[in-house]
Amino acid sequence: MTTHAPQAVLFDIDGTLVDSNYLHVDAWHQAFQTLGVDVEAWLIHRSIGQDAGELLTSLVGERDEAWITRAKDLHAENYKALAPRLRLLPEARSLLEALNDEGIIVVLATSAPEDELDILLDLINADDAIHATTSSDDVDVAKPNPDIVRVALDRAGVEAHEAVFVGDSEWDIKAASSAGVRSFGVLTGGIAGDLLMQAGAERVFAGPAEFLDRLDEMGWLE
Repeated sequence: MTTHAPQAVLFDIDGTLVDSNYLHVDAWHQAFQTLGVDVEAWLIHRSIGQDAGELLTSLVGERDEAWITRAKDLHAENYKALAPRLRLLPEARSLLEALNDEGIIVVLATSAPEDELDILLDLINADDAIHATTSSDDVDVAKPNPDIVRVALDRAGVEAHEAVFVGDSEWDIKAASSAGVRSFGVLTGGIAGDLLMQAGAERVFAGPAEFLDRLDEMGWLE
């Protein structure tokens, strides 16, 4: 399948470039236990990647602001404790570098907090290949709201039709679609390919390694 190379590729990070989704599940699971709420891990996993406020509402219903803040703080504390277990997904760095070498703008479009983003960027270790990043400071509401994708487009300096978004969750794909950006899915976040396709992904790759292997086939390499 040959496609025209985009001017920019916007990447989600968690579950897309870094193997972190199940650590987020663990961090939320511990937070809920601390707060005396029993939430099954598989339900948490299905919610990973969307706005934290929406995640909480979908899993535990409406709560007051103090409870929500406490849950988010607990998740952040638990996640930082688990951070030494983070791993870069195979060929993720090479993929970013290959795109940059082809003159394709790379933007990391995440709504992770700045402190989490710093940890992820240190792990990715490809600053020379990354044109720009986003974080939770850039938007009021995260995916599936399209605002973070629009911020990423602005930082890439391209129009929606000139970019491709790559993500691992239905929330990523829906956010891209709402922003008018075509999207590719990866399986490395643990969400089935058919669900990503149903959400609107044009194509699904096993992960960054397969994406890298397919660049020439897609006509993205000179």
